[in-house]
Amino acid sequence: MDLGIAGKRALVCASSKGLGRGCAEMLAANGVNLVMNARGAEALEQAAAEIRAAHGVEVTTVAADITTDAGRAAVLEAAGALDILVTNAGGPPPGLWSDWEREDFIKALDANMLTPIALMKAVLPGMMERGWGRVVNITSQSVKSPIPVLGLSNSARAGLTGYVAGTSRQVAGSGVVINNLLPGIHATDRAISLDTGAAEAQGISLEEAKTRREATIPAGRYGTAEEFGAACAFLCSQYAGFIVGQNLLLDGGAVNSTL
Repeated sequence: MDLGIAGKRALVCASSKGLGRGCAEMLAANGVNLVMNARGAEALEQAAAEIRAAHGVEVTTVAADITTDAGRAAVLEAAGALDILVTNAGGPPPGLWSDWEREDFIKALDANMLTPIALMKAVLPGMMERGWGRVVNITSQSVKSPIPVLGLSNSARAGLTGYVAGTSRQVAGSGVVINNLLPGIHATDRAISLDTGAAEAQGISLEEAKTRREATIPAGRYGTAEEFGAACAFLCSQYAGFIVGQNLLLDGGAVNSTL
């Protein structure tokens, strides 16, 4: 299927590895030129070089912390006029409700709610003026089914979801489509971090922690960055123009819900 986005320009945040890398890879496979961002310059440059070699697209890299004003300014300056925006940032650490203070919530909001909002505010006017745009926010299955130990993430990502629900409907008439992708557990560094925490808390091995978590997923496995990236590429395609303000779960059936 030709997604109709060859030659478009996309900014993919936190794209040196994990789900962000999966999204960048699949967009590049469909002919999209990339602006890739991550905090670690070495991993970012390696990922960019591999994508250039594999897909022959233009790739601009900006090593910066996208959750800071300075980082966003540097990335947006390098990005220029964008057709596609994929927002992404690492989730806050797990814990209990009693562990978190105001500063912890502010940090989570900055990374997982206010940063995506700032990026959207920066790029939406240009997309609307040009009459075409796609925004995909990588959030979490926790906005559908809260995860007790991820209260910081539950809170911040739910706030972003509410913002997108209203904003997406205000810009859709200008040809700009905003949707959210809600990952469950995927085989990334985030999964290793969560499984490590579970293993330490329960006094079991990392492999046993992974096995137990996989058993809670109807698909019986963790997701892959490649299949996640494919879903992102479709939401950025010419065929997604009538999909507005939606929250698409990619969780292997883990969230047990009819709607």
